[in-house]
Amino acid sequence: MAYVDVFVTPVRMPREAEYLELVKTSQKMWADHGALTYVEARAEDVPLGKLTSFPRALLLEPDEIVYLGFATYRDRAHRDEVNERIMADPRMTALATEGPADLKRMIWGGFSQVTPD
Repeated sequence: MAYVDVFVTPVRMPREAEYLELVKTSQKMWADHGALTYVEARAEDVPLGKLTSFPRALLLEPDEIVYLGFATYRDRAHRDEVNERIMADPRMTALATEGPADLKRMIWGGFSQVTPD
């Protein structure tokens, strides 16, 4: 069964081009270590909800935009293997430093694919 990691990240709009350079590094790194796919998407229609929404969940500042990324794997074991190699990759240091995204407010998690009958 397929496995998916999802990342929801607040990105500072004045530094968006810099973030997109980090995305290129991320896509290459995930591919190099065996992920099946790695995709990033820029928010286009994410209104501020009354109780919950992407902007509320991230405590979005006026000069920030939401990015959603996801990586896919064959299964949970494959994901764990890929992530172990990624965490040991020196390129990860560049992604984990203070930059165009506030990683303290990033939301992430792993999900098992569900195929209803």
